[in-house]
Amino acid sequence: MNEAFDFVEMRVPAKAEYVGVARLSVSGIASRMGFAYDDIEDLKVAISEAITNAVRHAYQDEPGEVTIGFGVYDNRLEVMVADRGGSFKLEDIKQSIGPYRHDEKINNLREGGFGLFLINALMDKVEINNEHGVIVLMTKYLSEVEVDVSDDQISTT
Repeated sequence: MNEAFDFVEMRVPAKAEYVGVARLSVSGIASRMGFAYDDIEDLKVAISEAITNAVRHAYQDEPGEVTIGFGVYDNRLEVMVADRGGSFKLEDIKQSIGPYRHDEKINNLREGGFGLFLINALMDKVEINNEHGVIVLMTKYLSEVEVDVSDDQISTT
C-alpha cells in the first residue's frame, strides 16, 4: 500500500551561490510541517552539505545542475539531492538505494569526507545511490515528543 505524500522538486545550477535557495526552501517546508527550530537547522545543514558536495565533485569543469526533491509525509520529510540526474520518481529512487553503512570505505563515495558523516549525524536516515551520478536521500522524522524547558518530556500531539 502506497503512503500519500506531496512531492516538491526544484533544480538549481550547480553553483555554491544557490545553496541558500535550497536552505530557504527546506526551512519553509519543514516549518510548515511543524518541525522544531533545531530540527530545521539540522535539515538546513544536511542539505547544504549534500548540495555543496555535488557542486564540488560532480561538475568540476562543466556546467551542471543539482536536483532537490522534498517528499512531504505526515510524519517525516524526505530530502533527495541528486547530481547528473533527471526528474525524480520518488518510489523508483527509493527502490534502488540503500542505507549508508559504516563499514563501507568512505573513499568509494564521492560524498566522502566529513560532509557525509555530518549528514548522517544530523538526519534520522541516510541512503545513497552512486550508480548514475549521486543521489542522497535524507529522512528526518517529525518528533512527537519534545523536551520542555524544565527537561520534562511533553507531547506535541
